[in-house]
Amino acid sequence: MIAIVLIAVAAGCASALMFASIVSGALISLLLFYLAPLPLMVAALGWGPLSATIGGIAAATGLGAIFGLPYCIAFVITVAMPAWWLGHLALLGRPMTKGVSPGNGASPVAPTLEWYPVGRILLWITGFAAVTTMAALLTLGTDAATITTALRRGLLRIIGPRDAASTGETEQWIHALVTVAPAAATIVAMMTLTLNIWLAARITATSGRLHRPWPDLKSAALPPMTLVLLCVAIAFCFAGGLLAILAQIVTAALMMAYALTGFGVLHTLTLAMKSRALWLGCTYAIVVVFGWPVLAMVVLGLADAVFGFRQRYLQGRPPPIPAS
Repeated sequence: MIAIVLIAVAAGCASALMFASIVSGALISLLLFYLAPLPLMVAALGWGPLSATIGGIAAATGLGAIFGLPYCIAFVITVAMPAWWLGHLALLGRPMTKGVSPGNGASPVAPTLEWYPVGRILLWITGFAAVTTMAALLTLGTDAATITTALRRGLLRIIGPRDAASTGETEQWIHALVTVAPAAATIVAMMTLTLNIWLAARITATSGRLHRPWPDLKSAALPPMTLVLLCVAIAFCFAGGLLAILAQIVTAALMMAYALTGFGVLHTLTLAMKSRALWLGCTYAIVVVFGWPVLAMVVLGLADAVFGFRQRYLQGRPPPIPAS
């Protein structure tokens, strides 16, 4: 127990330092800020959710004492809670078959565990990304006009008075950036949380501390009702006002979730290709460099949710299926 507490406190200190580094204004601090959940997630996956809880409390207390209550609350919402809960879900399993004795005096067979589905973990990541983005926007104001004005003021401060002085084209760019800012922030939150939990799982698996088998990521699928939720969120995007901004945040998060399942579909449909690694590598490179081709992955993920491309493809292939 003492070892768990020491590891938890160390993870909490590392996470708090990475989170607080943003006040320095250095470019590298932005990377550290986004990776702040990683130490607590490693602690949760390697030493249990209790470790992440202790580390999160220690980190939040330290940040609150040094920087004040707002930093403490922001850390709990954006870092500690997601790290603890996602780590808990990743290790959640239930027995599928009871252990039975072979009848010759040998020990009973260990039960087979059914682990919490990766698709549902992805849905929780989507929820955390949406909630944290909403919370950040609501600190700027409680109505659409106030939030838009605050975002515009922030962009003008970044651009600078010389560049902002000006032209109709600059005004159009600022208006466009203000419009897409909530969705862009949601996408960043979604991708950083996903990257953090994946890195934490890789680290603990490499060190032998991951207490579950590595999941088949290419088979990850969102629950069927997620598609209904996406349709409702898209409908509310046309409501106007604060409700429309919040709906845009939920829509962006869900579309990124379907984009990730779209990559799973791509990994599955290319299983039989000899140049599979080249095709996958080129696809990832194009998406990272240009960004907008991720829409193709969103469409692929949505199409799979409706038509079941992966299931149909796998049913037509003889086992075993090679790992992605």
